[in-house]
Amino acid sequence: MVFRGLGLQIVLPSSSNTFQQSWIASGRILFLIAVSGLGAIGLVVLSALWAGTESDAAALDRQRQLVNARLREQVDQVAHVIGQFGNGYLARVYPAALSTEGSSGLDAVLTAAAGSAIGQTAMSAFGYDQAFVVDEKAQLLMLADAQTEKRYRWMRPLFLPLLQDARFGVRRSTALNERTPSSMEARLASAAHSNRALANLMRLEGRPTIVGVVAINEAAGGQRQPMRQFLIVVRFIDGAALDELSRQQGLNGARFARTADADENEVAFQIDATAKGEPIGFIVWRPDLPGSRVIGRLMPALSIAALVIAILFSVLLVRLRRSLGELKKSELHARQLALHDVLTDLPNRALFAMRFDECLAETQNSTERSAVALLDLDRFKAVNDTFGHAAGDELIRMAAERIRSLLRPGDTLARLGGDEFALLLRDIKDHDHVLPAICEAIVAELGKPFPLLRGEAVARVGGSIGVTVVPDAGRNADDIMRYADVALYEAKMGGRGQWRLYSPSMDGGRNARDILKNELREVLAKGMASDGPHADPVSNRPDFGSLEVYYQTVHRAEAGYAASGAEALVRWRHSQRGLLTPASFIPVAEEGGLIDALGFWVLREACRAACKWPEDTFVAVNVSPAQLRRPNFAEEVFAVLEESGLQPSRLELELTESSLIEDNSDVYTVLKSLRSRGVQVSLDDFGTGFSCLSHLLRFDIDRIKIDRSFVSQLGTKANGAAIIGAIVALSRNLGISTTAEGVETDYQRDFLAALGCTDLQGYFFSKPVPIGELDSFRKAESAAGLLTTARGAVA
Repeated sequence: MVFRGLGLQIVLPSSSNTFQQSWIASGRILFLIAVSGLGAIGLVVLSALWAGTESDAAALDRQRQLVNARLREQVDQVAHVIGQFGNGYLARVYPAALSTEGSSGLDAVLTAAAGSAIGQTAMSAFGYDQAFVVDEKAQLLMLADAQTEKRYRWMRPLFLPLLQDARFGVRRSTALNERTPSSMEARLASAAHSNRALANLMRLEGRPTIVGVVAINEAAGGQRQPMRQFLIVVRFIDGAALDELSRQQGLNGARFARTADADENEVAFQIDATAKGEPIGFIVWRPDLPGSRVIGRLMPALSIAALVIAILFSVLLVRLRRSLGELKKSELHARQLALHDVLTDLPNRALFAMRFDECLAETQNSTERSAVALLDLDRFKAVNDTFGHAAGDELIRMAAERIRSLLRPGDTLARLGGDEFALLLRDIKDHDHVLPAICEAIVAELGKPFPLLRGEAVARVGGSIGVTVVPDAGRNADDIMRYADVALYEAKMGGRGQWRLYSPSMDGGRNARDILKNELREVLAKGMASDGPHADPVSNRPDFGSLEVYYQTVHRAEAGYAASGAEALVRWRHSQRGLLTPASFIPVAEEGGLIDALGFWVLREACRAACKWPEDTFVAVNVSPAQLRRPNFAEEVFAVLEESGLQPSRLELELTESSLIEDNSDVYTVLKSLRSRGVQVSLDDFGTGFSCLSHLLRFDIDRIKIDRSFVSQLGTKANGAAIIGAIVALSRNLGISTTAEGVETDYQRDFLAALGCTDLQGYFFSKPVPIGELDSFRKAESAAGLLTTARGAVA
């Protein structure tokens, strides 16, 4: 993270007035051309749309008129046809009744058989859908099957008004000739004299129907009529009649609908009843709209016109490119002047370099002392990966605000990029007091929780700081920044959440991080090669030591406290640095992308060792979030179990809650696959991170590990006991095992066992030891002997 490019040069703009005038002139010309082109196209489009709309409206109105006229024509046609039919039938079948005055009245009454013949003739010869012969009271006078009689009974109430009009027309025919008729009477008179037939449009059986009535046995010459008989015919116009209407009038896709449910490209024409004018239904069809067709034909022309204008604009832009050359220079200049970070509004790398150069120049011949610090957030990558970049950005902003609130007015805080910040502290006369105060305050502030995503999540990250003093470390900017970077690395190697002041003794380790990373890569490669099928015992690789797996036993919280399993913990026995704990090289492994290989190696070694333990014991192996997010992680675990011969139920994978907080579907799939084969899953450090109770159910957790920070409060703070009791009660209700970590006293052991913890772990029982010193699984020990050994380990 060595800071480069401190000598940034700022180029001042040249001939800015000329560029501004050129841009204004070019903009005016472009604006006039754009307005003219858009106005012309707009007029053409509006004219075409107006003409098309008017044409469509006229065509639609014409189609409606034609449909209405055709319906009226069909009604009149039914009245005319049945009138002719009635007269023709009387002339042929009952000539004596029409010409002989002395005929018996019974001759004028048709038989039921004859009525049926009339109905059949009306349906077969004239295509009516139904025909009935009835008397004046609308009683059926024809032979009919049960279905026809039932259908007629349903229709009869609807026929009565029309039948009454027909009877009224027959009775009043003479009287209407003697006076001026009303409109209704004129219609009835016309029906009486025009073949004594009447037809109406009505809704029958939910369908638009033309119903016609005609008298078929009227006595001649004023003879006494014993009983009048009428023929009622029915024609539905939503079937074949509508299809014929559609063909004749050119109605595309015509259909009948009870409601106006026309689609976007359809129109609906309302059909009204003849008698009362109430709506019967709607004829829906796709209208022929010539205006729309014309508009469609005009679209290519309009598109060509738009293309021509676009080409014209392109030519103008090419010609204006020379005059806009100054714009590019201005943009470059604006970028150089962007001296503040967009996310935090802090000075960026460029502004920090300028101020640092100014500081060095001002202190060249003075005794003023300044300090440069590099600050890096710890575990920021985990937060970014877990909660997403939005939460990461929010964390950066909050961290910047906290740091800025602790600085003096003359100090400079800059964001270099990512989670890296730089501090320039001017005029630190007594740096032995000022620097520790500021750095310790910043570390403490960054160690506090960060509420993210509107309080939905809480992150604990911390920060590490590396500081160098000017001019103690020199006056070269690159060297000073490099020294601060070395001090920062030392702070991280010391366990993070610390600050370190550069000293010459650190100079040899300025590349310690890269060196350690390369050495770890060599150690892993050497370890993998030695386990491979073609292992080469004589290797030319440099010797940087070897990795070892230590084991800390887990004991049942019951009489005797026998060992139930052990947790695998990696160590690095370095050839020059000695025994290194995970805190020394795990961050390097994560940074260098070596955590997957390291975790795989530990898993394999732990499974091999556990195969030699009693069958009722287990081995716990820590799994990093990066490993868990790999889609093929489950297959790798199964391969290790098959290779070592360890039963899946004896392997327990320890996860941190940060691995699950993202609720990633891939993580869920991996865990589901592992659980399906019997692998146990435990949640480490429960209650200290991003705790979410839904994880216990969603991911089917087998064990909860109570963090040592709660156990250490037993006997000193009541809150610790309350929290542990709540966790144990929750686990017991969910059927989940609990392991309390960090047990160091007999009081803690007894209290945790009384609360109901299923297992205990800590220095009170055993410290992490190599596999050669792990005696808990080799022979049974008494509880007293075990406790004596444990106390010796603590001491």
